[in-house]
Amino acid sequence: MKHKNSHLVVGYWSRLRQGRAVPDQSDIDPRAIKRLLSYTFILDCVNPSRPVYRLAGTSLCERFGFELKGTGFLAHWESQSGLSLASLLNQALKLKQPVCLSSIAATADGGMVELETILTPISFGSGEPTRFFGMVQMLSDPTPLLGRSIAYERL
Repeated sequence: MKHKNSHLVVGYWSRLRQGRAVPDQSDIDPRAIKRLLSYTFILDCVNPSRPVYRLAGTSLCERFGFELKGTGFLAHWESQSGLSLASLLNQALKLKQPVCLSSIAATADGGMVELETILTPISFGSGEPTRFFGMVQMLSDPTPLLGRSIAYERL
C-alpha cells in the first residue's frame, strides 16, 4: 500500500473485526471515516465474477462520470484485468483478507492517472463474507482528470 489513507482503511477494518475473521457491514460507522467517505464504496460479491456497487461515495462517482450504485464493478476494467479481478475477489473472500490493487485509469482522450484501490471483505448479517468495503485513492497528479471522467482502468 502506497497511500496513507489506504493504511487507515485497512487499520479501521482490522479494528472493526474485534477478534472475528471479518467485520459486519453494520459495524462501519460513517462518522469514523468521514473525511474518506466520498471515496469509499461497498461491493456486493455474492457472485465474485459479477460484483455490483451497493453504494459509492460522491467523489468516486464524479471520477467515473455517473452514479455507480447498482452498476458492475468490473464494467470499467479492461477485459484481462476484469478476469484477474474476478479471481482475486473470490480468493480474498475465501481467505477473508484485504486486497490492494494498483491500476492505471484513463480518460476517453488518453489522460492517465495512477489509482490505488483497497478492498476489505465484510459480512452482511451472519455467515461468510459476501461484500467488500473499499476505497479508491489517487496516487498521481489529478490534472488529467480535471473536467473528464475515467473511461476504463487497467491493473
